[in-house]
Amino acid sequence: MTAVVVTRRLLPPVEAALKLLVVAACYYVAGRIGLLSQVVVEGVVVTPIWPPTGVAVAALLMFGVQVWPGIALGSFLVIASIVTPQMTTLVNVAGNTLAPLCAYYCLRRIGFRLDISRLRDGLALVFLGGLGAMLISATIGVGVQAVNGDLDRGEFWAVWLSWWVGDAMGVLLVTPLLLLLVGVGRAPWGRRWLEAACLAVAALVIVPLGALGETSLLFLVFPLLIWAALRFQLAGSTLCALFSSVLTTYAANTGKGAFLNLSKVEIMVKLQAFNGATALTALLLSALVTEQIATRRSVQSACDELAEVLDHLAAGEMPPEVPPRHLPDPSRAEGDPA
Repeated sequence: MTAVVVTRRLLPPVEAALKLLVVAACYYVAGRIGLLSQVVVEGVVVTPIWPPTGVAVAALLMFGVQVWPGIALGSFLVIASIVTPQMTTLVNVAGNTLAPLCAYYCLRRIGFRLDISRLRDGLALVFLGGLGAMLISATIGVGVQAVNGDLDRGEFWAVWLSWWVGDAMGVLLVTPLLLLLVGVGRAPWGRRWLEAACLAVAALVIVPLGALGETSLLFLVFPLLIWAALRFQLAGSTLCALFSSVLTTYAANTGKGAFLNLSKVEIMVKLQAFNGATALTALLLSALVTEQIATRRSVQSACDELAEVLDHLAAGEMPPEVPPRHLPDPSRAEGDPA
């Protein structure tokens, strides 16, 4: 019995340690992947899409605030793989940890739902989790460069903008995908597998044509995003947006297709504008469609119950007792106490 009790007492710390290590490993792997598309802006390495921020926010939303040491460890390992760690490294690690924590607390405060099934969830992830919270990491990271003298005053805002947008894109593109992969949301592929295959083929043809073709046809991506959001909601639109952003980032880094003969500043502006537009379209439109579908189903269910009651009354029978309907409260997230 004593051995059993000791084992049970050891399990929670072991489980917590494993979570921290998994989060740190995922953060590090995401960082190494993000560095494959790195660009140098005014002598500072930035990425158009920084996946670790999305990994960090998703980890906090799924496991809670107790996994923040894993985020800090992963951030330290990523920085150590690029440069020799110094005292300023700890400041950057703090910024990379505080930004996802701020995103988590802001999203939790407004009742964010992990399945992003309402328009307010999409808006919250965009403006609070992405654009708002990532101001912290960008400001701290670029501020350290400026204080050290590695960055001139005139170069500050160009680097800051690139850093901020890259961190925000990581949240907008990677966080929804991770929430889907762990099964928080449901992907409506089942009865539409043929249409899903057609969408995938269309994306494989149109996205490379728009990003890598000599004629700039990036606008062709948006009908695909609309199709994916309307028919497959978050699962389809997120995958389509991520594929489009990754391929467009490759075209920008290699100076091909839509980014041919452009200066570095023009490439960065065009790329960030495109990535931001695709992420906003995918998230907000899919959230709006999902919310409308849920509302329609609730109304249809209420109409069916009412029709059943009227049928019983017309036949002179007592209608069956209908259990009270508990419609979701828009002001409260799933799992929150009533």
